[in-house]
Amino acid sequence: MITRRERALNYAILTVFAGLALLPLVGVVSSALTPAEESSSSFTWPSSLDWGNFSAAWTQGHFGSYLGSSVLVAVSVVLLTSVLAILAGYSFAHFQYRGRSALFYLTLVGLMVPPEAFVIPLYFDLRDMGLSDTYWSLILPQTAQSLAFGVFWMRNFFRSVPRSVIEAARLDGASDWRVLWGILVPAGRPALLTMAMLVFMWTWNEFLLPLVMITDEAKRTVPLGLAFFQGQHTTQFSLLAAASVIVALPVVLLYVFLQRHFISGMLSGAVKG
Repeated sequence: MITRRERALNYAILTVFAGLALLPLVGVVSSALTPAEESSSSFTWPSSLDWGNFSAAWTQGHFGSYLGSSVLVAVSVVLLTSVLAILAGYSFAHFQYRGRSALFYLTLVGLMVPPEAFVIPLYFDLRDMGLSDTYWSLILPQTAQSLAFGVFWMRNFFRSVPRSVIEAARLDGASDWRVLWGILVPAGRPALLTMAMLVFMWTWNEFLLPLVMITDEAKRTVPLGLAFFQGQHTTQFSLLAAASVIVALPVVLLYVFLQRHFISGMLSGAVKG
């Protein structure tokens, strides 16, 4: 049993590490609220709060358009990855067929191949198909990138469900389709939401693919837009900090909103290998 002294020590250590993790975030927010004439590259505490930096960064950086592109790409990737991962994970977890294990481990190779290894040939392939400089050139590759993790994640969850639950449903006349969508998917909502949130975050932060695939400014995603904005405002630190907050805010809000499901999903998504 944990004593009061040990609990106090644990909280003290966690508080120190939490402070170290939050300090850079506080510095960015502080810089974003610093008036332009006071801004600098070092940590500064503003004498007054200048909320106009956010509106200036939003207008000058065209982040409204970039956010729309990122939302479209990220939501599409999450939906496609979720549906395909559910179907493939259920197949690998509960169906018996020749080559199942080999096909599963072949799928996991996608976790080991870095995007830098295939982005150039991928660009030429998509260009020959007429898909370069379109949203599909971002959605399809990032869905493929996320699918290996999604299949692994959902397979582990489906294998953690007691087989008696599935057998009872089949005794009641439920088909495999009904078992999957009527029983397993609703029961796996925390694991599914955790997977969706991680895929959304990875897709939102992707920089290399948009840099290679997209030349049309209207189709730029927020990381790419932020990079161009930084190149145009290298010494305007308050504007850069405000733009960074704008880019990161959707992911932060999503995490805060889904925090309870995220923690529950992390505990249940990889229970059984």
